Amino acid sequence: MTLRIGVIGTGMIGRDHTRRIAQVLAGAEIVALSDYNPAAARAVQADLAPDAMVYDKGEELIAADDVDAVLVCSTGSTHEAYVLAAIAAGKPCFCEKPLATTAEGAKRIVDAEVAAGKRLVQVGFMRRYDAGYQMLKKVVDSQIGTPLMVHAAHRNPTVPEHYVTPMAIHDTLIHEIDVFRWLLDDDYVSAQVVFPRKSSHAHGKLADPQIVLLETAKGVRIDVEIFVNCRYGYDIQCQVVGEEGLANLPEPMNITTRKNAALSTPIMTDWKDRFVDSYDVELADFIKAAAQGTASGPSSWDGYVAAISSDACVEAQEKTGQIIPITLPARPALYD
Repeated sequence: MTLRIGVIGTGMIGRDHTRRIAQVLAGAEIVALSDYNPAAARAVQADLAPDAMVYDKGEELIAADDVDAVLVCSTGSTHEAYVLAAIAAGKPCFCEKPLATTAEGAKRIVDAEVAAGKRLVQVGFMRRYDAGYQMLKKVVDSQIGTPLMVHAAHRNPTVPEHYVTPMAIHDTLIHEIDVFRWLLDDDYVSAQVVFPRKSSHAHGKLADPQIVLLETAKGVRIDVEIFVNCRYGYDIQCQVVGEEGLANLPEPMNITTRKNAALSTPIMTDWKDRFVDSYDVELADFIKAAAQGTASGPSSWDGYVAAISSDACVEAQEKTGQIIPITLPARPALYD
């Protein structure tokens, strides 16, 4: 049976997921679209899903009888309400990050899903599906001994003027916050942020670069450089140091050239290109689980823990150099 999906939010990522389901992946079709700007939804309908119904409100799309599952790709402030509505309707829901804009909102989603008695939500932390991170996890789990330290970097060539200091956590580090928990099978107990010399390319409301220091429950120490005006490209680095060896996240596959007396390898400049394949894999995973009436992959609990950890990191930004504790509630059995 073909899974019938409705997409809420038809901006950049919503359009791309619609394209992915309509043209790349098997087992699903787009039957409904909704956006706060109806013209945007109709444009996606015309280009990618001519048979889809366009709804004025996301709640109407979720309630539609011919919608089996929902993709929430709208602005972050709307996610909580749409995900709660999908849970109430008993429909599997894929939600792009953030799950909610506050930890309290994410907790309400967790509570609703637990009350429903089964997993219905997958959060869009796509790095878990990246081939490089998958390879790294296999090595960390089996070859380098007990992890002791992680050294990482998240670098962007530039960011827009509206990007301010806390966004380095909520919009940038959020991916590392999730993927390190998965990579190490561990949770955080504290966060600290320190600021090196400021780049001349950073505007007045952005401290850039910054270094986030995390400690896990098992005692692993993590340092992450966030540098969003590095100028040279989009660059994700991760090295895990274990008792018996170390492992590096592999670089994206590229051709090395020798030309004009130089040996060179191109560096990507767009995050969408760096993780394009992982989006295909994560949506295929959602389709497979949703066809069975459930969800897999990163859970509401993962989204909730990421929100708690992010809030602590932002507090650590505001209290430069201070160590901020991270305290998590007991994990419900549904997410074991």
